[in-house]
Amino acid sequence: MNRRLILKLENLVRLRGAYRQLHTLSHKKLYRAQWKPVQSSACPVLWSVLLYPQLWQSGKLISVALPQCRHLATKEETKRKKKKMPLTKGEVEIRQKMTIAELAKAMGKDIDHIYEALLYTDVDLDSLEPDSILHEDHIKLIVKKSGMKYKSAKLKEEKERENTDAVRRPPADPAVLTPRPPVVTILGHVDHGKTTLLDSLRKTQVASMEAGGITQHIGAFLVCLPSGEKITFLDTPGHAAFSAMRARGTHVTDIVILVVAAEDGVMQQTIESIQHAKNAGVPLILAINKCDKPEADPERVKKELLAHDVVCEEFGGDVQAVNISALKGENLMVLAEATVALAEMLELKADPTGPVEGTVIESRKDKGKGPVTTAIIQRGTLRKGCVLVAGKTWAKVRFMFDENGKAVEEASPGIPVEIMGWKEVPSAGDEILEVESEQRAHEVMSWRTYAEQQERMKRDVEVIEAKQKEHRREYEKQQQNLAHLTWRQRKAVLYKANKHLMFLKPKERTEMDKNVLSIIVKGDVDGSVEAILNILDSYDANDECKLEVIHFGMGDISENDISLAEAFNGVVFGFSVKANESIKKMAAKKGIKIKLHTIIYKLIEDLKDELNSRLPPSVVENTVGEASVLDTFSVTVGKNKIPVAGCRVQKGLLDKKMKFKLIRKGDVIWKGSLSSLKHHKDDVPVIKTGMDCGLSLDKHIDFSIGDKIICYEEKEVEPTTSWDPGF
Repeated sequence: MNRRLILKLENLVRLRGAYRQLHTLSHKKLYRAQWKPVQSSACPVLWSVLLYPQLWQSGKLISVALPQCRHLATKEETKRKKKKMPLTKGEVEIRQKMTIAELAKAMGKDIDHIYEALLYTDVDLDSLEPDSILHEDHIKLIVKKSGMKYKSAKLKEEKERENTDAVRRPPADPAVLTPRPPVVTILGHVDHGKTTLLDSLRKTQVASMEAGGITQHIGAFLVCLPSGEKITFLDTPGHAAFSAMRARGTHVTDIVILVVAAEDGVMQQTIESIQHAKNAGVPLILAINKCDKPEADPERVKKELLAHDVVCEEFGGDVQAVNISALKGENLMVLAEATVALAEMLELKADPTGPVEGTVIESRKDKGKGPVTTAIIQRGTLRKGCVLVAGKTWAKVRFMFDENGKAVEEASPGIPVEIMGWKEVPSAGDEILEVESEQRAHEVMSWRTYAEQQERMKRDVEVIEAKQKEHRREYEKQQQNLAHLTWRQRKAVLYKANKHLMFLKPKERTEMDKNVLSIIVKGDVDGSVEAILNILDSYDANDECKLEVIHFGMGDISENDISLAEAFNGVVFGFSVKANESIKKMAAKKGIKIKLHTIIYKLIEDLKDELNSRLPPSVVENTVGEASVLDTFSVTVGKNKIPVAGCRVQKGLLDKKMKFKLIRKGDVIWKGSLSSLKHHKDDVPVIKTGMDCGLSLDKHIDFSIGDKIICYEEKEVEPTTSWDPGF
């Protein structure tokens, strides 16, 4: 027994000595690496010592432990090498408006490190992405929390880019100017006869081809009079939706013919047309149409126009007034002569030499011709092969056509012409300028793209800063409300606030999105799409149903439109465009609605119907009867006292099956059902006008003399949006 104790004691002493030798070796011979006994590496050595006493010799023990120490030293060396990498110099160059990714790269850290450091700030981490811009205070705090210093990066002076845009030429020398045809715009209220007037002048039947008899997009025509004079007419739509297009028409015109129907007089769009002409500084000629009708009163029209500063010559003004009948062709030559006379007074001249300048009147995408524009040349002479720029696209003129589709070789100032050869469809109203070569056109496009990007970046920065300020205010407000709580209590409050959104079923989420209408708008020409979008800009009922335009463009309905509508659960609206059978089948298969129209106000009415279908049904209360409380008392039922009102029916009737409400001094203090309705001592279902009754409610509420009891029924009615597009 004593021998066993002595052996155990010797084993402990020798083990202590072995540990000291290992400790010495780790410090002196192995680069002073700090060796810490880890269970996974130390256990095999100790068990081998206890099981095999021959290993207690120091040399053998060291040889067993040495590989473990070498392994530890190698890991320590690897850590040292990592520390020597030039990522932690101690200073980080920072600048304003750095993104999370840029700051992580500058610090030599990963993005997760930045997120961890942002835990010490008031930033909402859920709203951040790697490309999110950080506030300067937050950047400095992140660097400090990471044990580094920061220094502001030197601002790189960006070399100002040379402006290579195309611009109009200086005014021409009066000596080279030659007479040109006047550009005349026909303006007026819808259905007052503007297109019919043009039809009579150029002997065509445009009105019969227009959908619903309403001009749907702007057109330019050259009319040759019997006297040999030429007049260029702009036929702008009279519908209210196209007010922007009418305004554009007045900025390229010389004379405005204001058409007013003799039997209707001055209307809303008549006033708008007068305002457009005044804003453009264009003289007016008054054409009083439909004078052949029995109810026509031209004198009343002239007097009504006095209120809008349109003074005819017979009243001492300078506006020529001509009574016409566009349908029968009466006095049209008188109107044409008045136009030519005013043009001679204006002495309209232009420079037919040098680079071309003009304006896009309308643009569209033609299947056979590609992008096509209708333009009016204002300076220079346009020929085939000219290189033009307009907006963000350019063209090398391949073909030119007049209003009848006949090919022409050149177009001089004042002449309308259709141009083929555009790379993309320009916007109506864009300025057309001729440049020297295709290379020069690319330079102009590059500059305009760059200028647009700079403007967009400026707007984006303003929006980001505004959102950051708004978020900071909301966060500070939220923190003030939760300041008295611990962080665990705050977490619980936020969880309860958002719990209902986390556990929504997919069906319920779909119903939440039901009051959002996503639409795709496709039109035949740029001006039509613009007019529709202008109407949609007036939408002001987002609290009822949110309206989102997810895409718009020109051309027929395509597969991309259907796929996009499917992704957003949207509706495709087409104006004067088509959808082939394969597209219709694809849409039907995916459950996508395609709404095609040729008259704009019908498209808007269809859109309103679609909005109404997404509104929740509204409930309307219809009053059936009304009674006044004349006395109050109570009855005992079991152990409870129930308030009872003695009433007299003032009008209508009280039906126990319907709903009731209690009104006191104009305020509704209860809604529900009756628990009892009695006439004398009998239970009755109905009490009519003039009869007395006693009633009690399904809730314990004390009555007061003078209270009113209203009997009503609820009916669901089809909801309608409050949006008024102005039709």
